[in-house]
Amino acid sequence: MAIKVGVLRGGISDEYKISLKTGESVLANLPEKYSGYDVILNKTGEWYFQSMPAYPERIFRSVDVIFNALHGHYGEDGKVQQLLEAFNIPYTGSGILASALGMNKILSREAFARAGLKVPVGDYANDNESSFETARRIMRKVGPPWVVKPVSSGSSIGVSIVKNFDDLIKTIGETLNLDNRIIVEEYLAGREVTCGVLERFRGEEHYALPIIEIIPPADSDFFDYRAKYSGETQEICPANLNLEIKRMIEDMARKAHIALGCRHYSRADFIISPRGIYILEVNTLPGLTAESLLPKAVKAVGSSYSELLDHLISLALKI
Repeated sequence: MAIKVGVLRGGISDEYKISLKTGESVLANLPEKYSGYDVILNKTGEWYFQSMPAYPERIFRSVDVIFNALHGHYGEDGKVQQLLEAFNIPYTGSGILASALGMNKILSREAFARAGLKVPVGDYANDNESSFETARRIMRKVGPPWVVKPVSSGSSIGVSIVKNFDDLIKTIGETLNLDNRIIVEEYLAGREVTCGVLERFRGEEHYALPIIEIIPPADSDFFDYRAKYSGETQEICPANLNLEIKRMIEDMARKAHIALGCRHYSRADFIISPRGIYILEVNTLPGLTAESLLPKAVKAVGSSYSELLDHLISLALKI
């Protein structure tokens, strides 16, 4: 009898549409031994099972495992993981604590630093002080240009590069409207790369997938939301790196995965700058759309999207 897989997609975050695409790709590529069931959480928090309204407990009783294809708030920050664990339903991806750490850029930076990984110089701010005071305080610590981003977000939503003090004041205020805590980091010029990690794959406990170099369109300063999903970005897989740098990045990706306590899979983003290799963040639920980076890396080692899904579901079911 086929294993019943509930593919959870949608969600209440700004990444709703991306999550729908990830879930759609998962449903379309499940191996034959699985039966896929469409589970949608809409933007207002209502649950649907095979297009029909349903309570979560009824959904979880109807499937053997949940493939978590949510992104952003609620899906990637430990909240839905709490719900799934409360109903004792197996699910793919990281657990409660690792998800919460990965989504919080302050806590993840601290975890990376403890693990000996380089992180950009930065400072934090909230809405307790004026944008002017925040900008002045940050300028004393970090010189321009700056990267301003919400503490809790994905897909580069709300991320800005700022080059002067007046724009810093304005951008701090705008970003605090998206999240009540923000982080401002030094801008590091260099090559942007990403490296996925798969657990218990090909005889390795933490298997580092081929590194991908990301070259955004000429009119993008970095790998922003548009660059991620427009199809205009060059993604070189495997990246053209010398062996020493390649091994360093693979080791850093494994260390970051372990530092956060990730489970099953993750994808870490880095900048190769003249001052060294810096980690930017870890995605505890990497996108799995047709344009996504992790499936491309899996394909580059001679595996397939369907084999990746089979592996992740097997990890969740512990088989």
